[in-house]
Amino acid sequence: MERGPSCRSQVCATALHFQAPSITGRLLKSDSPFWLPESQPRDWAKMKNLERSRLSPRHTLELDYSVNPESLPPLRNPDILVGENDLTALSYLHEPAVLHNLRIRFAESKLIYTYSGIILVAMNPYKQLPIYGDAIIHAYSGQNMGDMDPHIFAVAEEAYKQMARNNRNQSIIVSGESGAGKTVSARYAMRYFATVSKSGSNAHVEDKVLASNPITEAVGNAKTTRNDNSSRFGKYTEISFDEQNQIIGANMRTYLLEKSRVVFQSENERNYHIFYQLCASAQQSEFKHLKLGSAEEFNYTRMGGNTVIEGVNDRAEMVETQKTFTLLGFKEDFQMDIFKILAAILHLGNVQITAVGNERSSVSEDDSHLKVFCELLGLESGSVAQWLCNRKIVTSSETVVKPMTRPQAVNARDALAKKIYAHLFDFIVERINQALQFSGKQHTFIGVLDIYGFETFDVNSFEQFCINYANEKLQQQFNMHVFKLEQEEYMKEDIPWTLIDFYDNQPVIDLIEAKMGILELLDEECLLPHGTDENWLQKLYNNFVNKNPLFEKPRMSNTSFVIQHFADKVLRRSPAMPSTPEPTQPPEGVGRLGMFLVEYKCEGFLEKNRDTVYDMLVEILRASKFHLCANFFQENPAPLSPFGSMITVKSAKQVIKPNSKHFRTTVGSKFRSSLYLLMETLNATTPHYVRCIKPNDEKLPFEFDSKRIVQQLRACGVLETIRISAQSYPSRWTYIEFYSRYGILMTKQELSFSDKKEVCKAVLHRLIQDSNQYQFGKTKIFFRAGQVAYLEKLRLDKLRQSCVVIQKHIRGWLQRKKFLRERRAALIIQRYFRGQQTVRKAITAVALKEAWAAIIIQKHCRGYLVRNLYQLICVATITIQAYTRGFLARRRYRKMLEEHKAVILQKYARAWLARRRFQSIRRFVLNIQLTYRVQRLQKKLEDQNKENHGLVEKLTSLAALRAGDVEKIQKLEAELERAAAHRRSYEEKGKRYRDAVEEKLAKLQKHNSELETQKDQIQLKLQEKTEELKEKMDNLTKQLFDDVQKEERQRMLLEKSFELKTQDYEKQIQSLKEVIKALKDDKTQLQQLVEEEHVTSDGLKAEVARLSKQAKTISEFEKEIQLLQAQKIDVEKHVQSQKREMREKMSEITKQLLESYDIEDVRSRLSMEDLEHLNEDGELWFAYEGLKKATRVLESHFQSQKECYEKEIEALNFKVVHLSQEINHLQKLFREENDINESIRLEVTRLTSENMMIPDFKQQISELEKQKQDLEIRLNEQTEKMKGKLEELSNQLNRSQEEEGTQRKAMEAQNEIHTKEKEKLIDKIQEMQEASDHLKKQFETESEVKSNFWQEASRLTLENRDLEEELDMKDRVIKKLQDQVKTLSKTAGKANDVHSSSGPKEYLGMLQYKREDEAKLIQNLILDLKPRGVVVNMIPGLPAHILFMCVRYADSLNDANMLKSLMNSTINGIKQVVKEHLEDFEMLSFWLSNTCHFLNCLKQYSGEEEFMKHNSPHQNKNCLNNFDLSEYRQILSDVAIRIYHQFIIIMEKNIQPIIVPGMLEYESLQGISGLKPTGFRKRSSSVDDTDAYTMTSVLQQLSYFYTTMCQNGLDPELVRQAVKQLFFLIGAVTLNSLFLRKDMCSCRKGMQIRCNISYLEEWLKDKNLQNSLAKETLEPLSQAAWLLQVKKTTDSDAKEIYERCTSLSAVQIIKILNSYTPIDDFEKRVTPSFVRKVQALLNSREDSSQLMLDTKYLFQVTFPFTPSPHALEMIQIPSSFKLGFLNRL
Repeated sequence: MERGPSCRSQVCATALHFQAPSITGRLLKSDSPFWLPESQPRDWAKMKNLERSRLSPRHTLELDYSVNPESLPPLRNPDILVGENDLTALSYLHEPAVLHNLRIRFAESKLIYTYSGIILVAMNPYKQLPIYGDAIIHAYSGQNMGDMDPHIFAVAEEAYKQMARNNRNQSIIVSGESGAGKTVSARYAMRYFATVSKSGSNAHVEDKVLASNPITEAVGNAKTTRNDNSSRFGKYTEISFDEQNQIIGANMRTYLLEKSRVVFQSENERNYHIFYQLCASAQQSEFKHLKLGSAEEFNYTRMGGNTVIEGVNDRAEMVETQKTFTLLGFKEDFQMDIFKILAAILHLGNVQITAVGNERSSVSEDDSHLKVFCELLGLESGSVAQWLCNRKIVTSSETVVKPMTRPQAVNARDALAKKIYAHLFDFIVERINQALQFSGKQHTFIGVLDIYGFETFDVNSFEQFCINYANEKLQQQFNMHVFKLEQEEYMKEDIPWTLIDFYDNQPVIDLIEAKMGILELLDEECLLPHGTDENWLQKLYNNFVNKNPLFEKPRMSNTSFVIQHFADKVLRRSPAMPSTPEPTQPPEGVGRLGMFLVEYKCEGFLEKNRDTVYDMLVEILRASKFHLCANFFQENPAPLSPFGSMITVKSAKQVIKPNSKHFRTTVGSKFRSSLYLLMETLNATTPHYVRCIKPNDEKLPFEFDSKRIVQQLRACGVLETIRISAQSYPSRWTYIEFYSRYGILMTKQELSFSDKKEVCKAVLHRLIQDSNQYQFGKTKIFFRAGQVAYLEKLRLDKLRQSCVVIQKHIRGWLQRKKFLRERRAALIIQRYFRGQQTVRKAITAVALKEAWAAIIIQKHCRGYLVRNLYQLICVATITIQAYTRGFLARRRYRKMLEEHKAVILQKYARAWLARRRFQSIRRFVLNIQLTYRVQRLQKKLEDQNKENHGLVEKLTSLAALRAGDVEKIQKLEAELERAAAHRRSYEEKGKRYRDAVEEKLAKLQKHNSELETQKDQIQLKLQEKTEELKEKMDNLTKQLFDDVQKEERQRMLLEKSFELKTQDYEKQIQSLKEVIKALKDDKTQLQQLVEEEHVTSDGLKAEVARLSKQAKTISEFEKEIQLLQAQKIDVEKHVQSQKREMREKMSEITKQLLESYDIEDVRSRLSMEDLEHLNEDGELWFAYEGLKKATRVLESHFQSQKECYEKEIEALNFKVVHLSQEINHLQKLFREENDINESIRLEVTRLTSENMMIPDFKQQISELEKQKQDLEIRLNEQTEKMKGKLEELSNQLNRSQEEEGTQRKAMEAQNEIHTKEKEKLIDKIQEMQEASDHLKKQFETESEVKSNFWQEASRLTLENRDLEEELDMKDRVIKKLQDQVKTLSKTAGKANDVHSSSGPKEYLGMLQYKREDEAKLIQNLILDLKPRGVVVNMIPGLPAHILFMCVRYADSLNDANMLKSLMNSTINGIKQVVKEHLEDFEMLSFWLSNTCHFLNCLKQYSGEEEFMKHNSPHQNKNCLNNFDLSEYRQILSDVAIRIYHQFIIIMEKNIQPIIVPGMLEYESLQGISGLKPTGFRKRSSSVDDTDAYTMTSVLQQLSYFYTTMCQNGLDPELVRQAVKQLFFLIGAVTLNSLFLRKDMCSCRKGMQIRCNISYLEEWLKDKNLQNSLAKETLEPLSQAAWLLQVKKTTDSDAKEIYERCTSLSAVQIIKILNSYTPIDDFEKRVTPSFVRKVQALLNSREDSSQLMLDTKYLFQVTFPFTPSPHALEMIQIPSSFKLGFLNRL
């Protein structure tokens, strides 16, 4: 109950002393609640009792009213309508109902927003609320305005939607008193646009638009007594959008900055925030040059007394301001220039002006603040000090300098400070607009107008006058827009409409702005040199007092005037608005709008309107050295903003322009021009209104002051909207809503109509007799005020009557049931009691004895009679049985005899039929088997034919390569022959030289013998002829030495020739090396070909093994093994013979070396004197030493040869070992082949026994198998021999090169020895001879090797030709067999063979592909693959398995580049196909599944133990062998995560529009809930609403997701995670919508939600997903539904809520309790005291303060490792994949 002066009190009346024929009277007579005015006398104690007891029969209040309905008290709305989102939904529209509805929503439900028609009423809560997060923005995005609770975001969304849909500019007009929250509301609206319309560029335009707010608030907002952050200017922000509805820029216009605040602040107020932020940061290094201090040190910041705002850190705010400056692109120099001007203004305010007498004043040039001011702005302190105290008056004849008094000088100083700040403010706004400019063309825009509401203070001056003038213009525009919307609504619904009376404020506007109005008179007075405020006020009195009813003169003042704003004395009639044909009186219960009188003080009007600064001060500032300050005061400044250039709409009234060029523009005229431009802009757009209300002046949270609120509601036009709505049809219901709500009032006959519209019409005609009280539109029913309340009363009465009837029958049934139970119990008790009494009375001793005797007699008598009867019956029965049994036995015997003969006949007949049926079936089965096997054989023969052709082609290419090798070998042999010829010529020359030397030696020996004979002859004459002998000896020695020198020269010539030949040989050897290198390359190519032949031969082996019928190759393998063993023995013998030859050769060389140098023979041939003579000269000893050196060189040479031979022996041994290993391998293969042949033999015998019809065909097949095996064996032998001989040839060539190098080294050593041994020419010649012999042998061995190679090559060529001929023969045989198979297939017909005729192929689980086919593989398998239609018929993850089989092939080749290329191409292909199908759910599901399968395959076959646990032994053999792909596994995991997130986003995008209609709006339980009345904002719907989403739609969408995921083979764990994510989204979206929809918070809606949750749980159970934890994600929603249903009255209820609602936060629980809304009168509201109890219990919780759940939250995804059960070798590739270029190995 409200007790304020404007409050109403709710009471009920049961007796009123008047006759009321109207509905109001009927309602008043029927105990309906109503409102009593404050002036009504009443007993408050009795009123409390009345409220408590709802006026029971014992409490009756009688009130006397006249018969006039005008004097009746206003009725109260039904409880169901209390707390409505839209005030226009109330049935009774008047001030008490509006106030009560706002109080319930604001004070009790803590809801700050309420609709009033097209207006959003925003109450300032003076408390931070969690309703402005991004989750709230996303919740309102895309929603219709009436579907959600009122919110500033809903208005912003409506404006944005209309702009996007209609391509029409929009405006949001935010108005209200200071402190009502206008700035915050405008900021939230701009934030909404920035969030929902993110631009695609990197310029962050949205951030810049939002960043403009902190700057404008810093320089344009201040603390007042009503608001700590009051905007002291009006602002219109135009946000521009492109064709994609994305923000591209913005522009800003400001209105009427309160400049006087710069120099004056009232008590407890502050200057603009920027000054205090600057002072708080004065001690920082970058601001020290400004020479600032604390705010208490400056006059302009300490006038209000308190320089600090509680809870605000000015230094931190300064940092934030600098950040926003930087974000907008303002550099530090620019910022510092602004701070310089601000500091200069503060210092200017501290300049001391002293009075000099009464007429003069002065300023000291030494004033410190003056110096700082001049220093900061680049001014001369002397001129500033002079012109602050003097003014210059220029007349036509002279110029006069007039001194000013101290007050005049202070005013001049303050005017200068205001002027500078005003220019600075305009400059900052201009630079912000430049930063928000955009290139390109603006498509549409949304304007946000943050402007002051009506203001009235104790002292109202020029600023309040302009503000109220602007609000009069806005109110007029608002009224016109309201009438326009009403007219459009009525025309749309085809409702007849007439004129309506409304209060027009055009007279007030004319009073202010018309010709000779207040503003024009003010401007006229400002033109006069001696104009004063008093003269201007006197003109106003003369022109308007007693002439204009809206202008009044105060009785007690001669310095002020009064204007009646929104006066109700002037009544106007709108030219075209809907109304009623009734008189102009407002309808029942509608209150009038009172006066809004404002008294203005005329003091300061002229000065503020002029806003002038003395010319000399302007000239000084214009000459400033500080460029920014100088630019402020230029004569012709550029326009600040081209904002209005795009507006083409003209005003209805022409703007008054000055008629004199000398007229200086005043503040009033500029404000009027900007106001006209603003109105033109608003008229060219679709407006949306936000009225901010200040609930109390003490800034207390959620305190409701009815008096202050009703004043603001009157001032901002909310009540005017209510009054206009009340005069027409305020209540509007769609036919569906009316049918659903009031179906209970309909009769059976009415319900039988098929058309719901006709049903509604029939019901209304019956219930409301006055047809003028409602109108039928196309989609809605329009009701006058009070009619919905009347219908609600009828509905409630009907429900009460129905409840009484139900209660009556239930209670009667219960009582009857109780009575019948009690009656049965009484009868039973009576029966037993009476029987007991009768027994007690009748029983005596004699009676008992007699009764006992009678019973005994009866027993014996009855026994005798019964025995006689029994014996008689027994005899008769036996006789009957005997005859009957005999008859039956005879009949049974005859029947058995007949049946036995029939059985014998049936046995033979059935046996014959069974044999015939068996033979026919057997023939049919044999025919089917024959047909199928023939088809299989035909297919295998075709494959064999293809492979044979490939083998022929490969053999042909091999023959060509071998022919090229033969040519190269021939060339090499020719070169070797040339080298041998050169060697032979050299040997002949050496031989001739040796013969010549031998002849000379023979001559020397002969001469020595002659000398000996002469010595014998002249021994006697020795003494005499000693000198002569000495001379002869000297001559002989000289001659010998000359001969030796000659021989030496000849030797030198031979050495030179030898060196030349050696060089030639080296060149030839180099050319041979190149040839050998070429041969090696050819050999590698041949090896590759041989490997390919091996692969082909392996395939042929497998094919032959499956086609072979007989095993006749055992003997050939045995011969081959014996041959290999013989070769092994030969090789071992050859090695041993080589070893013996080497030992013999070494021994012979040693003997020759020792025998060739016989020292004793040399000594014996020389005499002692000769020896002494030789020793004296040292020549003989020198020769001997040279011989020893030569011997050592030869020994080292032979040692190196020995080592070479030993190496060759080791190589041969290794070859023998290798051959033995190959023999073992061949034996193993022979055993395997033997086993295969044995199985083949068994299979052949079985098939021979089964298929006797085609013996010739089998014989041909066996012959073909045998021939093919022979071909295979010979081919293997030839390839092995070729490979071994090529290796042997290469080894021999390498050895020959090494031996040649060794010989060259020996020759060099011999050349060095020859230079030292001059006297040992014979020995040296022998060494040369030995060396030449060795070289000759070496070349002979090389020639033998070459000849052997040539012979082998020619032999292989001949063998290849033979093989080709044999292959041709085999092709001809195969063709013959194919013809035979065709003939057999034609005769056998088409049938399917049940048993396979041969075993399956053994595949390796790899797919062979070529490097050039990689792009085709990715294109066909990934990019072009369409999962729909294919995914059903293949194993899960088939593309992934195919890719992995290709990876295995690359791994088996040990080709890192090939594997890397394949993996990169695969990952890039998956990324590309996902990028191309970002919106395709099926494609994303398909590739998420395949990516996971591919990742699992890489893990399963990685060879790591943790992944091999579940593999089969055969799967473990398929592991990767050469590469570790763990890095690629990580990359694939990242790709899978990205696909999963996109996969979830698409699912959420598809299901999100269905959630709220299906989970909240749809009635799963039909008939439980009824629709409530809706207001102006509720969207209209058609009569048939069949296209809405239902709970079935949600379940169908979930089933579609689940089926698609399962069909695509997605891992069950991933399916569970995806379902969990979807259920979380369903719960979060539903719960968030529930928080924002007060109309959904009811008990019955809780039942609906609980029912829908049960449907979801059943779906989980049906899909076997109970363990997915999806049910747990619905727990918050389930608890919210329980909270709506549970009882909410007592302390135990509060405790139960606290204990049960553990998944809901305290904020969410309180929100649901505050939003709980009863659907009808049978439900009770939650009392504030109960909410406080629950809140007290919840205070101990430490949970999140966020109201909304984060719908964008994603659970962490884990990809489980699930090994594939499919064997790689069993996987088949569908032909639809177009992967025919892949070969299974």
